[in-house]
Amino acid sequence: MGRHMTEAIVAEAKVEPGMRVLDVACGTGEPGISLATLLKGTGLVAGIDVSSQPLQMAAKRARERGLCNIGFQQADVHHLPLAEGCFDRVTCRLGVMFFADVPFALSEMRRVLKPGGRITLLAWGPMHQPYFESTIDVILRTVPGSALPASGQQMFRFGEPGILANALAHAGFSSIEQQLSVVPWSWPGTPEEVWEYFQEVTVPFRPLIDAIPGNQRTMVSAEVLASIRRYYDGGQVNFTATICLVSASAGPRAA
Repeated sequence: MGRHMTEAIVAEAKVEPGMRVLDVACGTGEPGISLATLLKGTGLVAGIDVSSQPLQMAAKRARERGLCNIGFQQADVHHLPLAEGCFDRVTCRLGVMFFADVPFALSEMRRVLKPGGRITLLAWGPMHQPYFESTIDVILRTVPGSALPASGQQMFRFGEPGILANALAHAGFSSIEQQLSVVPWSWPGTPEEVWEYFQEVTVPFRPLIDAIPGNQRTMVSAEVLASIRRYYDGGQVNFTATICLVSASAGPRAA
């Protein structure tokens, strides 16, 4: 589902042969793998994530593609075990929303960038878009007393234009470019599969899903599936995703 998001952040990063790239919150490998592929065996891509399990899948995927210019390491963006000024690019796809201390994390990302290096961040736009309206909004409407948990609210903390750009400016970045874009977000399968997938992987909404009373689960699922089917063409579910894509430059550090 995230292929078009990956393509968007990779295009915006504008990597060139020989560059060193840090991909933060890389999960199972993207966009780091795509960036390493684009570098055609030159440079280096370092992918980091706080969780070790997805990094094992990322390393496996890189090996399957024969990539020798990418490596993965468990690390926290708030305490990067990396030297100052060692990367030309820093990327992060759908991770910045969950940083515990956004200003400090951005300062760490700026620290490891070379002067003039670029950071590119991709975050979810507003909640009111097809994927979430067909799932979370349905639960909120049909289950009396339900509310969006704080972890779910974090998903959309940069959904309003300017918020993420302002955070980068306060962290010392310059030449900031921001766009709110709509990209395809399609599931190559049935509505039932989308709903099952959503319940399995969307950890920020887990408290809301778990709080659905047992005697209402069948009804909620039926309502969700009816909503998802509006986007089903018989072969795949054709959602779109509204994303916030921001890039900025790291200027010279103070002496």
